[in-house]
Parts: sequence; structure tokens; C-alpha cells
Amino acid sequence: MAIVVDYPTFTDARTHLKDVLDSNARGITVTVGRDDQVSAVVPANRLREYFFRTVSPRVRVLSEDGRVIAVMDGRPFVSEGTDIEDALDDLALTLREYGQDWEERLQHAPNHSQQWALVQLVKLSTDDELRQWFTHGGE
Repeated sequence: MAIVVDYPTFTDARTHLKDVLDSNARGITVTVGRDDQVSAVVPANRLREYFFRTVSPRVRVLSEDGRVIAVMDGRPFVSEGTDIEDALDDLALTLREYGQDWEERLQHAPNHSQQWALVQLVKLSTDDELRQWFTHGGE
């Protein structure tokens, strides 16, 4: 059983798309070449689980003047709400908006270029999964 299935061209992968997806479903890493780039096809849920464990949320919750504030230490994200759930819901929304901005224009900015894994985690997660990551995710 091969550990890696390589399709050196996009045409090869397209012709064997069923094989690509079947191999992927069995946990085999599939690579597809196109020009000078090689891309890996991985199950989205496994990629999300990996980011859940390796991207640290660093969320701190504070209370100030009757408001609950959620801060992501080391990242420019701060949200607030009337209670913890409200603040974390707002933080999830903030991260979704950031993910869209990152894909559209921020990914090449020097102070944002290293946020790829965070953006992928946000993109692959439901709001409930993000809230779980805030409290149980990371290293």
C-alpha cells in the first residue's frame, strides 16, 4: 500500500479524481503537481483537527464595567459582550471577518502573512467548534 499517491499533473489528477478522493478517504496523502507547485489533498476534518491542536487560541476573558471582554493575547483581536458566551460569539464573528479580509488582501502583508493556519482553522470550523477551540484548543 502506497503512503503517497502522486499525480504529477492536474490533468492526471482530474482523470483519476475518484482515485484521488478514495485514497484520501483511506488516509493516504495525495499530491497533485501543477507547474512548479505541489499541492496536498487532505480530509478537511483531519486538517481542522490538526489546527485545533497546534494553533494556540491564547484567549483571556476579562470583566470591565459590567462588560465581558475576550482578548487573544499576541493577536489583534478583542471582542466584548454582556456575558462570556456573547463575548466569545463576537470573537468568532471577528475571526470570520478577519479570515475574509486575510484571503482578499492581508495574506501578503508582513504583519499578517504568518496567520495562514489561524485563517484555515477559522474557515474549516463551525461557530461551536471555534468556541470549543477558544477554551480547549492549542498545544
